[in-house]
Amino acid sequence: MNWYEKLNEYFPVEEMKSKEHMDMLLQEKGDVYHKDEGPHHVLMYAEFETFIFIDYLWVSAASRGQGLGHQLISKLKEKNKPIILEVEPIDYEDTDTEKRLHFYKRESFSHAQSIGYNRRSLATNEETVMEILYWSPRNDSEEVIFEQMKKMYELIHTYKDKEIYGKSYQSVDEVLRYDEDRDTDDLLESIQIREKTEAE
Repeated sequence: MNWYEKLNEYFPVEEMKSKEHMDMLLQEKGDVYHKDEGPHHVLMYAEFETFIFIDYLWVSAASRGQGLGHQLISKLKEKNKPIILEVEPIDYEDTDTEKRLHFYKRESFSHAQSIGYNRRSLATNEETVMEILYWSPRNDSEEVIFEQMKKMYELIHTYKDKEIYGKSYQSVDEVLRYDEDRDTDDLLESIQIREKTEAE
């Protein structure tokens, strides 16, 4: 399987960019959008002057638990910039979402509870709710992370969307909202509480 097939098999259809979109980003935004690929991993990320956005991270099932994910994240942390990524809200029926959250909790990421992120998929036409996780070497506020997410959405997610998909994604203001009183549980705390409850 090539790198795109690996990602396409692992990530839900509503989260996947088309191959054309990703190829275009790599070719036309190669100064920002990068692919780090090995026999057992694919990491797609955008590096801006003030932050890094992880678009996709795939580690083969055969090599999980061997520290490969940790090595990849550590390499990004060495750049000394905030790292941002999107995750699905936890689904206890889907062990992968839970494992993913455990992984990012171990890597000292935080859940940006003030940021609401709701995007309509061009593939399924359904609304997809996502949550934002981030790691910051300088303890940046969630408001700073929000502004960085907006920049990423406009420069990466919606890059040439009309040309590629025949229609445009929603505007950034429709998709991303900042609300300090947003009513949501801390995703990473939730999995810890659940673990403790199950252990008792």
